[in-house]
Amino acid sequence: MGFPRKSGLVSIVVPAFNSAMYLSDCLDSLQSQTYPDVEVIVVNDASTDATKHVLDVWVKRRNPQDRSKVLTVTLPRNVGFAGAIHTGFFLSEGEFIAVQDSDDLSHPERISRQVAYLRAHPEIDLVGTNYKTFRKHASEPGRTPTWLAYGDQIKSVYANGGHCVCHGTILFRGRLFDTVGGPTRRIEGAEDYEFITKCLSLQANIENIPDVLYYYREHEHQRSRTFYH
Repeated sequence: MGFPRKSGLVSIVVPAFNSAMYLSDCLDSLQSQTYPDVEVIVVNDASTDATKHVLDVWVKRRNPQDRSKVLTVTLPRNVGFAGAIHTGFFLSEGEFIAVQDSDDLSHPERISRQVAYLRAHPEIDLVGTNYKTFRKHASEPGRTPTWLAYGDQIKSVYANGGHCVCHGTILFRGRLFDTVGGPTRRIEGAEDYEFITKCLSLQANIENIPDVLYYYREHEHQRSRTFYH
């Protein structure tokens, strides 16, 4: 029998590798969440830039009450995206686990809206959201995706080898991770796809919220450009 998860708590896992330029903005957006019961877990994947310094400064600027809600881990060697995010999942204590990419931003109501959705839909195990792209400011005009799917279409898309859930937007019940585990390092660059398909293969129910609750930063060094051009 595993340890009991903390009722109502949301553990937000942020894997970070060479994210010094954007990490403070990312964490500011998480501190601004309207949902009151959040812990932020930042896993620094042996970054070679100033990520650790930026993270340490950001934490020190928090008041003691907020500081206690942030857990930082610096890995001694680089283990890749799957290893870093898996570390964060293992450290989570929340009834719910959320993902946040270290160069992106979340709408202030993102977590509260996703938790409310799961509470209103006990049959759903994982919920993503719609998102908008941006370059400098989340308020600037941006593109919304055409590749997301909703309802029964989600299972159909993955059954046909497609992908329709934005990994950075997901929030799921902690017991889902306790049951299926996290992403593996078998498929570099497609760890998010593998995690969703693994959940679906074990009969998890997944949905997307059509509202834009996440802001996806486009820049030259983002991880997705390494694998998808």
